[in-house]
Amino acid sequence: MLINTHSRRRSGSGRDTWLAAAAAAALLAIPAPHARAEEPDALARAHAQKIAITVCGTCHGPRGNSMNPKYPRLAGQNANYLSAQLKAFRAQTRGDPDALGYMWGMASQLDDATIDALAAYYAAQKAEPSASGGSAEAARGKQIYEHGVPAQGVPACSSCHGPDAHGLQDFPRLAGQHGQYVLKQLGSFQSNMRNVAIMHGVAQNLNLTDMDAVAAFLEAQP
Repeated sequence: MLINTHSRRRSGSGRDTWLAAAAAAALLAIPAPHARAEEPDALARAHAQKIAITVCGTCHGPRGNSMNPKYPRLAGQNANYLSAQLKAFRAQTRGDPDALGYMWGMASQLDDATIDALAAYYAAQKAEPSASGGSAEAARGKQIYEHGVPAQGVPACSSCHGPDAHGLQDFPRLAGQHGQYVLKQLGSFQSNMRNVAIMHGVAQNLNLTDMDAVAAFLEAQP
């Protein structure tokens, strides 16, 4: 699975590199707001919104409802989770392929206040429903999401991500996420390229058919 994903990525690497470089240049061109003691929060929010719409929106959509399955949907995502991921990109500690190709460079230009404001901006956006509908595959994914696969040592996804897949505390919202993106991340967890112990433990015991089913189920959730 990962070999195929990476092959597709290499085939468009020239365009992807150009896109990442152009977005990073645009980010550098947006001046940070001058500090005003009376309204620092408002300035940070305005600055983050401008970045989200003019730079991040190139891939994720202006309000976080990405239409391209290569890029994750961010609308309605948990602010704590988004903030932690942006800081991991900046620190170059999140190592999946798109992190290296896009987000390490992008996040390197962001300070803590801007990261937190960006996270709050996306968390406040309304997640639009996916065009994906139900299927027999999604029905199998629902079973795995809610009950796990005991015979394979796979716990229920809902125990961390919530019964509605909207996330709990620092665990991300998965409802409505592109199935292709979910599948790619599960592959990165499985290979330990994205080094998260709890998710490696889950993904290493899932076969590709099960991962496809979970991804299909999540994409169809509101």
